[in-house]
Amino acid sequence: MQHPTDYRAPAVFRDPHVHTVWAARVRKVDPPGWQRQRVELPDGDFLDVDRLLGGHRQAVILLHGLEGSADRTYMRALARALHGTGRDVLAVNMRGCSGEPNRLPRSYHSGATEDLRAVIEAFSPDYDAFEAAGFSLGGNLLLKYLGEEGSNSHIQAAMAVSVPCDLAGSSEQLAGPGGRLYMWNFMRLLRRKVHQKAAAFPGVVSAEGVEDMRTFRAFDDAYTAPLHGYRDARHYWAECSSNRFLSGIRVPTLLINAADDPFLSPGCFPIDACRDSAHVDLEIPSTGGHVGFLQGGLFSGEPAWTELRAVAFFGPAT
Repeated sequence: MQHPTDYRAPAVFRDPHVHTVWAARVRKVDPPGWQRQRVELPDGDFLDVDRLLGGHRQAVILLHGLEGSADRTYMRALARALHGTGRDVLAVNMRGCSGEPNRLPRSYHSGATEDLRAVIEAFSPDYDAFEAAGFSLGGNLLLKYLGEEGSNSHIQAAMAVSVPCDLAGSSEQLAGPGGRLYMWNFMRLLRRKVHQKAAAFPGVVSAEGVEDMRTFRAFDDAYTAPLHGYRDARHYWAECSSNRFLSGIRVPTLLINAADDPFLSPGCFPIDACRDSAHVDLEIPSTGGHVGFLQGGLFSGEPAWTELRAVAFFGPAT
């Protein structure tokens, strides 16, 4: 169902671009004292998981956004907030995002739920219960996993923030005038990884033409889709958009997308699907930017609203 929301951005953050960039580039949160553990994957690759430990039997899994890592500010901040409720935290660095290139030509992507399953399996001996929170791409992956698993999900509750539920629409949104700064930054990072892959896997990955690519469609057509078993970008987006998996979710799930998020197209606000769901609550604050939801002034040390919302949603550890 659509849930009422009490968040409204302070006046200084009413511009969604200022809000988005400030939250990503200016807001600072100290590292929470991660302990890194490597998870070996069935295909011979690996994931590095940064753990915040307290001897708890309940853990929350955190999933970052495109070209992020466990050390993004939003990951650090939510880890600290949820650790304070009596949970261990497992912050997943997706393939190639931990500071060390992954071993295979493939990488991570918006629908790689097999990697989330591998993390759950690896840590199941340590915990009695899992919850999860995902941001942006990580939120899409999380919702897709929950819909695939249905009543068999090993995650008992989940929260997803700033999610491009419609990957095609979000890609087109970012390719437009309002998304050029973000697209330029993402493509800069993705080009660097293509060059690394081409050097490591000559004859399998080619960097030819990558410097001319300016959109996700071009990149996903050339790299994401073929390296991960999809025909082209459109096929990848259609198969991995979390919108099509919402009806299968059977655990309490909170989806928060700001109406002014510059990354999201109209299709990223699944009002009808959530209205028909007994398990997915949708909140659409009028402001918040992309993974923003800041409170107070420019240099306020207050928690972001989503961190407080997560503590309230998950509640104290059981």
